[in-house]
Amino acid sequence: MDEKRQQRTEERRRLMLEGNLLRIIPVIAFPQVVTMLIDALYNIADTYFVSQLGPAATAAVGINDSTMHIIRALALAFGMGAASYISRLLGAGKDQEASRAASTTIFTAMGFIAGISVLGYIFLSPLMTFLGATESAKPYSMAYGRWTLLFAPFTAGTVCLSQTLRGEGSTAFAMCGSVSGCVINLFLDPLLITAFNWGVSGAAIATGISKVISFGILLFPFISQRTVVTISLRLFSPRKDLYGEIARMGIPVGMRTSMMTLSTIVINNMAAGFGDIALAAVAVANKCMRLVSAAIMGFGQGFQPIAGYCWGARKYGRVKKAFFYTSAIGFVISAVLGALLAVFARRVVGIFSGDLAMIDAGVILVRSQSVVLPPHVWVLIAGGLFQGTGKPFQAGLLGLSRQIFSLIPSVIILTSLFGLTGLVYAQAAADLVSFCIALGLVIPMILELNRLQKRQGDEEKIQELETA
Repeated sequence: MDEKRQQRTEERRRLMLEGNLLRIIPVIAFPQVVTMLIDALYNIADTYFVSQLGPAATAAVGINDSTMHIIRALALAFGMGAASYISRLLGAGKDQEASRAASTTIFTAMGFIAGISVLGYIFLSPLMTFLGATESAKPYSMAYGRWTLLFAPFTAGTVCLSQTLRGEGSTAFAMCGSVSGCVINLFLDPLLITAFNWGVSGAAIATGISKVISFGILLFPFISQRTVVTISLRLFSPRKDLYGEIARMGIPVGMRTSMMTLSTIVINNMAAGFGDIALAAVAVANKCMRLVSAAIMGFGQGFQPIAGYCWGARKYGRVKKAFFYTSAIGFVISAVLGALLAVFARRVVGIFSGDLAMIDAGVILVRSQSVVLPPHVWVLIAGGLFQGTGKPFQAGLLGLSRQIFSLIPSVIILTSLFGLTGLVYAQAAADLVSFCIALGLVIPMILELNRLQKRQGDEEKIQELETA
């Protein structure tokens, strides 16, 4: 079995470092695209079935998006920090250290999230108020939030296992875990919400059960030794240097995702001032956009392990080429999907509600964000470049750019000046600002790759002359 695993490891390394990029990028990215879509469908399924209970219940699911974002922000800080490190270790041929990083991350993350969930459960009522719940939506929000917190360690586990698989390039296994969980969630939602009459609690329980099953399925390839990286308690190594490497790239991810949560809280609180209908419209529009942007985000996340492997192996020209290919693919697909979503926005939003006022607000939200989907997606791909190459400052700054420097100021300023209309267009405005910031970060990175590639070529020429 060890010999087969070693052979599999060498084949994966050769694929990442020498294979045709136009073939490898779609092969690695496609399962990740499906995984991201499935992740978006989890929340959309809940929103669809809960929307039958009224705007206040629909708003409650949107409020608890922030709860889930907090959990995922912490889990992604561990998972994506480890994934970046694992890719670079595997590219450099340090397979055992990659397994130690993976094992330590998963056990630490699940324990840490369990502790955070206990605190959230104790202070559930003030937490829901802080997240933007109105008085009418708060009972639903608390009912949903209790179960979300209970299953939080398994949510963290699925995130970390999925990111570990992505870090080694085994995105197909990650896809299988997510797909199976979503299918189970889609089956359980109507059963628990309607048949058992558990309401919003049923939606949260359905999602929680699906996360537990996904966790088991994602763990299986590690237990059966079908992966490059090993997950084992004996490899748990709570070393300062290992945590330092995980934190080096994980903290920027955690900050970025946390700021997404903060911006969602700000938007929810602003929307709450216009009533449950506005709050529900924001929740529905964001879920619609998440479904489309998730598809393209998969390309960015699929590109990251390629960048990590090549950076670890000092193949700088290949990092640059992979980034340009991924950017081109992402731009074309996002432009097509954005156009389709803009055309069919009314039908899509109408699936979740028959309220004309909510539909009108939701349609404008969706269409305005569809127009700027290509630059939004390119920012995500640029983030994958910095994550894969281990650039914490650029990754952190880029992550903060849309939320802190763009979205929150846009929401506050435009809503103050133009009311609900300003709130509707704030996210589109923020995407354009963050694109400009990303451009300013990517250009120096490309120039650095050019310098490293030239220096490496000069070193190789000197070695050839010395050998001769």
